[in-house]
Order: sequence, then C-alpha cells, then structure tokens
Amino acid sequence: MSPTNTENMKEHLGEAGSHLKSAASAAGSAVKGAAGAAGDELRLGKATMKSELSDSALAGLAAAELGGAAAKEQVDALMDKGKDLMDSAADLIRERPLASFGVAFAAGWIIAKLARSND
Repeated sequence: MSPTNTENMKEHLGEAGSHLKSAASAAGSAVKGAAGAAGDELRLGKATMKSELSDSALAGLAAAELGGAAAKEQVDALMDKGKDLMDSAADLIRERPLASFGVAFAAGWIIAKLARSND
C-alpha cells in the first residue's frame, strides 16, 4: 500500500526539521569560527599596534638626540661667526684707531645720557 498524503507530509516535515537542525549546527559552527578568527585578528592588530608604537617611540628618541646635536652645530656656527666679527672689529681698530676711539667715546656718552635720563 502506498503512503498517504499525511504520511508523506510527516516524512517531509521530519526531513525539513532534520535539515533545519543541520543548518542551525552549521550556523553555530560558523559563528564560533568567526569569533575565533575575529579574536585572532584582534590579537594580531594589537601586536601590530604595539610594534608601531614602539617604533614611533624609538624614532622620537633618535630625533631628540639628533636635535641636541643639531643645536650644538648651530651654537658652534654662531660662535665661529662671533669670532669672525671680533677679528674684523680688531682689524678695523688697528687700521683706524682714531675713528674707533671716537665711535667708542660717542657710544659711551650716549649710553651714559640714556642711563641718566631713566633715573
């Protein structure tokens, strides 16, 4: 005897339930896998971020050290320019002693006048 429509319907509903159960199990596995992969990506991203921050700190320290050396170079250059200026002033005084004395006297007189007027 052939199965009735009711029996066929029950069989198909049972098969559908079985497929739904398998689908739910597969979805659960997929979610667990995605969570694991997301955790792995998060750990990798955290490690990369720490590495980049460490490299940034090292580069900052190197720049600070070079900044001190660059400042020393600038001070040395200014000192050399000051020495050159003093040498050229000494040469000018040797070449024109009377003019140099007159300029120094006038500058002293002006400074003295300004100092007295402020009192």
